Amino acid sequence: MSRIMAQAFDDLNAEQRAAVEHGLEPLLVIAGAGSGKTKTLSCRVAHLVANGADPTRILLLTFSRRAASEMIARVGKVMSGDVRIPWAGTFHAIGARLLRELAPVIGIDPEFTIHDRSDSADLMGMVRQELGVATGAKRFPMKGTCLAIYSRVVNADETIADALANAFPWCREWEAELKRLFAAYVEAKQKQDVLDYDDLLWLWAEAMQEPALAQEVGARFDHVMVDEYQDTNKLQARILLAMKPDGRGVTVVGDDAQSIYSFRAADVRNILDFPKLFTPDARLVTLEQNYRSTSPILAASNAVIDLAKERFTKNLRTSRSGGAAPQLVSVRDEAAQAAYIAESVLDARERGMALTQQAVLFRAADFSAPVELELAKRDIPFVKFGGLKFLEAAHVKDFLAILRWAQNGGDRVAGFRTLQLIPGVGPARAARILDAVDETGAFGVVRNTAPPAGASEQWEALKDMLAAMAKTPAWPSDLDLAARWYAPMMNERYDDARVRVGDIEQMQRIGATFASRTSFLTELTLDPPNSTSDESGPALKDDDYLILSTIHSAKGQEWKNVFVLNVVDGCMPSDLGAGSTAELEEERRLLYVAMTRAKDELHLITPQRFYHTQQGKGGDKHVYAIRSRFLPSDILPKFEQTAWAPDVGVNDARIGAPLPKIDLAAKARGRFG
Repeated sequence: MSRIMAQAFDDLNAEQRAAVEHGLEPLLVIAGAGSGKTKTLSCRVAHLVANGADPTRILLLTFSRRAASEMIARVGKVMSGDVRIPWAGTFHAIGARLLRELAPVIGIDPEFTIHDRSDSADLMGMVRQELGVATGAKRFPMKGTCLAIYSRVVNADETIADALANAFPWCREWEAELKRLFAAYVEAKQKQDVLDYDDLLWLWAEAMQEPALAQEVGARFDHVMVDEYQDTNKLQARILLAMKPDGRGVTVVGDDAQSIYSFRAADVRNILDFPKLFTPDARLVTLEQNYRSTSPILAASNAVIDLAKERFTKNLRTSRSGGAAPQLVSVRDEAAQAAYIAESVLDARERGMALTQQAVLFRAADFSAPVELELAKRDIPFVKFGGLKFLEAAHVKDFLAILRWAQNGGDRVAGFRTLQLIPGVGPARAARILDAVDETGAFGVVRNTAPPAGASEQWEALKDMLAAMAKTPAWPSDLDLAARWYAPMMNERYDDARVRVGDIEQMQRIGATFASRTSFLTELTLDPPNSTSDESGPALKDDDYLILSTIHSAKGQEWKNVFVLNVVDGCMPSDLGAGSTAELEEERRLLYVAMTRAKDELHLITPQRFYHTQQGKGGDKHVYAIRSRFLPSDILPKFEQTAWAPDVGVNDARIGAPLPKIDLAAKARGRFG
C-alpha cells in the first residue's frame, strides 16, 4: 500500500480496518449509528483500487445520488486524486442504464421515458376512467391509492390479495377490479413505451431470472457494494443474489436497527438473513464505535433498542465522555411543547449554538404545526424538510411534459399535459389528438391537426418547436426551445410566473450538464432537486435557521441539539403502526433513529394531553396521553426527567383553564331584535 494510503488509513479502528481489508468472500458490515459507515465503505473501495481492482468493474449501489457522489469524493481524497467509478448510483438509476443496454434482448424500446410518481398516478387515473371500474355505487380507490397498491405488489413481491390484506385491508373487496386495472395499466405503459419507478427494479429483477443474462451482467463486476442494505426490498435483494449467487465480491453495509422504510416495501429480513444465504456464511463485521453522540445519549439510545425482539447484537460505545443525560420532558399540552422548544432553542443559541445545529424531529409532518406557529410568533427562522418536491410543482411538470412528449410521442400523460397548455384545448380534444399519434410522433400529429380557434399562433409555435426537436438532437438547445415556447403559457396560467421562471432557468442550467435529452430526463426524474422557488417557503432573514424534519427525512443527519416531539403512545408508536409485532418494532427503530441524531443534547418531549376539536356530540375535548411504551420504567434512569411549564404572568393567569361558552351569534342577532 502506498504511503498516502497508509496515512489515510491510520485513524481506522480495528473493526473498520477489518471491513476495509476483507477479501472477496461475502461481507456484511453492521454499521451502528454514527460509526463511520460512509468512511468505512469509501476506504474499502479505495483499498480495492489501490490493490489492483479496476474501478470500472466496481458496482456501487446507494439510495441517493448524493450518497454515491460523497462516497466517490471520499475515495478520491483517500487516493489523493480523482477516481472514476462509472457504475455508482441508485438502484433505480443503475437499473435504467442497464435496461437501456439490454432493451433489444428483453423486448423494450431503448428510448423509453420514465414517469415519476405523479405521472404514474395520472396514467393510472386515465386507465381507471377508461375501464369504468369506479362507476359502481361504492367508492372505488382513488388513482393515488391504486398506484400505491400496485407499487406494493411489485416491490414487496406479493400477490394482490396479500398486498391488500397486509397493507390496504379497506380495499380488499376490490381485488378483482384492481387486477383488471393493473393489467390495463401495464398494457398502457407498454403501448406508450414508458416505464415507472417500479418497472426499473421489476424488469431488472425479471431479466436476472434468465441465467445467461444474470451471468453476463454479474460478470461485468468484480465487486458489488450496497449501502443502506436494511432499506432494500425483495426485488433489490433478488437482483443482488441473481447477479452474484455465490456472494463472491459482495459487500453490503447497513444497520437493522435503522430499518424504518417498510411503507416503501423495505424488508428488514434482507439484512437479518443475509449471512445465511451463502456457504460458508458471509463474514459479519460490526462497527460499534460511535463518533457522534455523548456517552449519556448513547446509553439511553442503546437501552431503547436493546428491547427489540430481533436484531444483530451490538452495543454502541463512544470515547466522548461527559455530557448531560438526555432530557425526558413532561409538558401540559402541544402549546406548552412548542413554547418549551422555542425557549430552549433560543437559550442554546445564547450559549453559542447556531440554529442550524439544532433540529426538531417528529413522526408525522403535521405534528409540527403548533411548533411552526410558535416559531413564527417569536421570529425564529426555520426550514422544514418535507412538503412539495421539485417535480411536483405544476410549472416544472409542464416543462418536463413538453420535453418528454417530444422525446416519446406515445407518452400519453406528457402529451395530455402539453396539449392542454394551449388555449382552447381541453381534455376531450387532447385525447382525440393523442389517439391520432402514429410513427411520426408528436410533431406528426401536431402538423396534421388543425389549430384550435383563437390559438393558431401558439399551435404554429408548438409545431415549429417539435419540428426542431425532431431533427438531429442538438442538446441542450432543446431546453431553450421548450422554455421559449412555454414562457407565454406560464405567464397566462400562473399569477406568480415571475417567481416560477427561476425553476425553469434552474432546469436549463442542470440540463446543460447532461450529454443528451434522454440522460437529462432520466436523471432528473430519478433524482430531482429537493425544492422549488415558489414552494420552499419564505426567504430567510439570515443564514441561521432551525431545522424541522420528519424522522424519516432526518436519517443519516446529525445535530448538536435535538428535540423529539410527542413521545407518547398514539404518536410514537403511531396508532397506525401498532397493528403487528413487525410494525411495532419498526416504530421502536424510528425512536432509536431520532435519538441517535443527537450529538450533545437530546430532549424527548411528552405532552400530557392533546386538544381535539369537533369530536362527536361532545364537541371539543382534551385527550390525555401516556409516555411511549418504548420508554418503560426500568430505562428511565438513563434520562433526566423534568416537568416544564411556561412562566405565567398576571395577564396569563387563565391560560389552560376552560373558557366560558359565549353564543356570539345569538348576541349579534339580538342587536336588532
